[in-house]
Amino acid sequence: MEKLTAVKGMNDVLPPDSAAVEWLEAKVRALMARYAYRNIRTPIVERTPLFVRGLGEVTDIVEKEMYCFEDRLNGDPLTLRPEATAGVVRAALEHNLLYDGGKRLYYMGPMFRHERPQKGRYRQFDQIGAEALGFAGPEVDAELILMAHALWQEIGLVDVRLELNSLGQAHERLEHRKALIAHLEQHAELLDEDARRRLHSNPLRILDTKNPAMQPLVEAAPKLLDFLGAESLAHFNTLTEILKANGVAYTVNPRLVRGMDYYNLTVFEFTTDRLGSQGTVCAGGRYDYLFEQLGGKPAPAVGWALGVDRVLALARGAGLPDVGPGLDAYAIVTDAAALPLVLSTLQALRAAGVSVQMHTSTGDVMGSMKSQFKRADASGARFALIFGSDEIKAQQLTVKPLRDANVSQQQHALADLASWAGTLQSHA
Repeated sequence: MEKLTAVKGMNDVLPPDSAAVEWLEAKVRALMARYAYRNIRTPIVERTPLFVRGLGEVTDIVEKEMYCFEDRLNGDPLTLRPEATAGVVRAALEHNLLYDGGKRLYYMGPMFRHERPQKGRYRQFDQIGAEALGFAGPEVDAELILMAHALWQEIGLVDVRLELNSLGQAHERLEHRKALIAHLEQHAELLDEDARRRLHSNPLRILDTKNPAMQPLVEAAPKLLDFLGAESLAHFNTLTEILKANGVAYTVNPRLVRGMDYYNLTVFEFTTDRLGSQGTVCAGGRYDYLFEQLGGKPAPAVGWALGVDRVLALARGAGLPDVGPGLDAYAIVTDAAALPLVLSTLQALRAAGVSVQMHTSTGDVMGSMKSQFKRADASGARFALIFGSDEIKAQQLTVKPLRDANVSQQQHALADLASWAGTLQSHA
């Protein structure tokens, strides 16, 4: 029989790695609460037209990377979500979320793209993102950037740089597009196949090329910032002043662009040199035209998304703290006949907020005290709870410290649960 394995590029996350993911998610949840962002959860499967209309037919995501299939019951074209923003906006439109004003939202979950798997770039990958819907001012752009910056500080990331640009508004981008196409056409012989394909459909993406042979051509291309009017410049300048006031360093990168037409004004990325070619840790920007593009009334919006795998890789490189399960106690039981009493005791202890792992028997044999202590030590627990025959007779248990030699061994009455919980929690 053929061995069943996971789909290539769709990886299992096993302990202890799953603990690191939970640690990051907990940090994000606490951060989002401080900034008054609330959780939204959208389906991982959406109707394909949502992404075709939202992302654009000539983007790499739509052309090459989406997992698309037909519903076997009704033939509807469906897609595993390649990103979450389109689904969040669809949900906002469907449920009229902005009827009473703007909404600050965040999400966590898996995304799917059919591409060649490599480190930091998988076919199923987790993203965390924040979206501020219904807010037009640059202060909200700044808020989102400050929030991401605060996350890096909280989890100890180093060597993460902020790059900024402004895409202006549609009419400004149109003038820049004309100048850009004219510049590229003058040097058509230098364009690679990808650039020639995008020249008239999506020329902004050419500025993001990684082809070394095209770098001088791209560096000499017209810069979008030179085509911005007074309002767009004021928006960008206010954003940068807020960042300066908060001590957030940045560089203006005129080659930082987005291929989708719904983006405007601010775009930004947090990047690093520590992850090889996959250097973008978090990317975001303003997308004031997406609501209208998806069939709704115009509404301003801005957001960002980060890749969980990449952030955790950076955190590990910076010295990820111990994010194990943090087990309080391991219960050692010498007599299987005592298990009913032991289990009722542990249930009460757990209800008091103490995490406990119990040694399990082989049939009716509990194993030697020595072997149980080895397992207790390997579990990472801070204390061993010893239910020996003498303790059971006296309706007591022995609490033995496993990690701190300065804490003495103690005995506690089984009836005094509050005392155990207090002892264990005081040494947390």
